[in-house]
Amino acid sequence: MGLGGKVAIVGSGVIKYGENFHQSLTDMIYEAVSLALADAKVERQRLQAAWLGCYEPMLYGFEGNSGTFVSDPLNLFPIPVTRVAAYCATGIEAVRNAALAVASGEYDLVLAVGAEKMREVPSRGSLVAQAVNRGHPVLAKGRTAPGMFALLATRYFKEYGADEGALCAVAVKNHYHGSLNPKAHFQKEITPEQHRKAPKVAEPLGLFDCCPTTDGAAAVILTRADLAPKLTDTYTIIRGVAFAVTAGYWNTQFDPSWSFTSFRSTQEAAKAAYRMAGVTDPAREIKVAECHDCFTITEIINYEDLGFVKPGEGWKLATGGATRLGGDLPVNTSGGLKSCGHPIGSSGIRMIANIHDQLLGRAGKMQVKGATMGLAHNLGGPGAVSAVAVLGQP
Repeated sequence: MGLGGKVAIVGSGVIKYGENFHQSLTDMIYEAVSLALADAKVERQRLQAAWLGCYEPMLYGFEGNSGTFVSDPLNLFPIPVTRVAAYCATGIEAVRNAALAVASGEYDLVLAVGAEKMREVPSRGSLVAQAVNRGHPVLAKGRTAPGMFALLATRYFKEYGADEGALCAVAVKNHYHGSLNPKAHFQKEITPEQHRKAPKVAEPLGLFDCCPTTDGAAAVILTRADLAPKLTDTYTIIRGVAFAVTAGYWNTQFDPSWSFTSFRSTQEAAKAAYRMAGVTDPAREIKVAECHDCFTITEIINYEDLGFVKPGEGWKLATGGATRLGGDLPVNTSGGLKSCGHPIGSSGIRMIANIHDQLLGRAGKMQVKGATMGLAHNLGGPGAVSAVAVLGQP
């Protein structure tokens, strides 16, 4: 049951991530969609519906608060365009909604696009500042994302004997991968010494353990799997995709049963996506993954929650080199959020586009040999929601 195997990706487009002061949100949307349409070799007039992933339009004057910000620049009138928001899982959730519409038989050709413009405001008006200032006056006042994930790192170190060397391994790896990606925000390698000497943001997390604030957009074109060969010979299949909600916003850490070393939302989303895709041994069957690394500790915990290793062994996977290009299970070959940046509504779709390219053998210097099945994962809320997509070759 479900949409597994019924929906194909026939085109993708990712713009250059970074400080895109020369572009508005709609400029970025237009560019990403144009790239995806060109890749799919279809005209925009053939699109029957679209979904826009945009988490926080209030940051930049209402741009992105409705699907009309896709309709207008691309002249997609009068087809329906729906805005999706699911914290940092917004991108994959937009794709999931688009895929469900195709699998239902309602549409044959649809668009999912994600965009976020986060560098257009001063630090006092940033998403982080708003989270601090607008939170619950007792439970959330003054909290930041680095602060919360620092708590996870501290607890994880105590429980499993890991140390900052594990964080360093993830940071160095993802900066190396980012140096190979012409569309990443950061395209420069770092050394372990640079990581060690970097200023602390929230102990034990340092500057190179945190993803940057970034502008960006990405898009994919979806169709029915049986129609894909009629459009192109370069397509991939969505084998499974799932979204899980396991807590209220910022409420994860107030659950007395929470260990601070895992995220139930990721575990639940992964189980559902694997079930749909028929995956029983993810460590063996998944050949390449893009997983949520808003902070380096997050990637380590994700290894475990996604079933790549047992609890407490994620740090060993990181320090052992298995997740680096050339390793047994390359993770975040794009550079991840750590180097690409994290324009929230866009990230999940960018990840899916990267996996799509891997399975088609067109990832350039980032290519993983023998990539036949890949995974994209987002975590948001923080920790309250998660989305997982499994893509495969036809």
